[in-house]
Amino acid sequence: MNFKNFLSALLLFIPISIAGHFLHWGAPVIFITACLAIIPLAAWMGTATEEIAVVMGPSLGGLLNATFGNATELIIAIVALNAGLVDVVKASLTGSIVGNLLLVMGLSMLLGGLRFKEQEFQPTVARVNASSMNLAVIALLLPTAVHYTSTGIDEATIQKLSVAVAFVLIAVYGLTLLFSMKTHTYLYDVGLAEMDPEDLADANLAPDGEHKVNLPLWIGVLLGCTLLVALESELLVSSLEEATSALGLSALFTGVILVPIIGNAAEHATAVTVAMKNKMDLSVSVAVGSSLQIALFVAPVLVLTGWILGKPMDLDFNPFELVAVMVSVAIANSISSDGRSNWLEGTLLLAAYLVLGFAFYFHPVIPVLG
Repeated sequence: MNFKNFLSALLLFIPISIAGHFLHWGAPVIFITACLAIIPLAAWMGTATEEIAVVMGPSLGGLLNATFGNATELIIAIVALNAGLVDVVKASLTGSIVGNLLLVMGLSMLLGGLRFKEQEFQPTVARVNASSMNLAVIALLLPTAVHYTSTGIDEATIQKLSVAVAFVLIAVYGLTLLFSMKTHTYLYDVGLAEMDPEDLADANLAPDGEHKVNLPLWIGVLLGCTLLVALESELLVSSLEEATSALGLSALFTGVILVPIIGNAAEHATAVTVAMKNKMDLSVSVAVGSSLQIALFVAPVLVLTGWILGKPMDLDFNPFELVAVMVSVAIANSISSDGRSNWLEGTLLLAAYLVLGFAFYFHPVIPVLG
């Protein structure tokens, strides 16, 4: 069974999870089946977005991809935020950044390095991404630093600071899109130009002028999958507290490790697949680009969404989560700075992810409600 058939088989968990909810099969069953149901839906959302992007052209299509690249995680986070699970939302943001930089890039470099002695990607792009990730770390660190270094500061002040920072991050994200899609596209086109049609298909991309798209069909698929992801997210979130307790997992571990893997499984598979075909430019782009999108777009959007919904969401993170992000960014930037990778560097990234995973697993349980 190939990966696409495997994803199709996972669609069976959509009716199973819904049936489990109405027949009261128990929180652990509902939680696990909802998680499995979200994986293929996320893959279909990604495919639909890419197909629609082909019709919209390079600029608008690139903007659509950049905006909806982490739509599944954003939907899950909004549902959790609306339910008051602010700590889980923050943990999932942390986990997404850490998972993409260490797990995805590590697996890509390891498996790609086992087939090819050394792989290359654009060092200039790696340096630009490293600078952007450093800014993201600063933006996530400062509200927490203000909280822990100030006496008597109230939540409303931290919330206002977070909203201000959110606007700055969204503006920076817009500028990174302008940089990659308009003023410096040649830096990002090198990897794609060398790809053959089979690789483009694996990455859900298509060469211009060679791909006919049924636009109404894919718009319908995107809308349908979005609604189903929202439904499954409701089931996941409503069962999360009881299920994680029954499974012996903390809310922190669930948010940092499980939720990001569920929301990004299909995208992770794409990054690893193209790396094994010696297309590290695209693989690194998927891994690092997703982390940047989480830090510069998804996190600030959630802050503003919480502000609008009356569900306060700020950028005052658990200090241990910030340590994990800083460690991940530091080692990822160090390994990718030269534009070359091998299996040992991939192993180092995976080892760092395992160490952090163990640390989050044994970390004392934190309250689920924010």
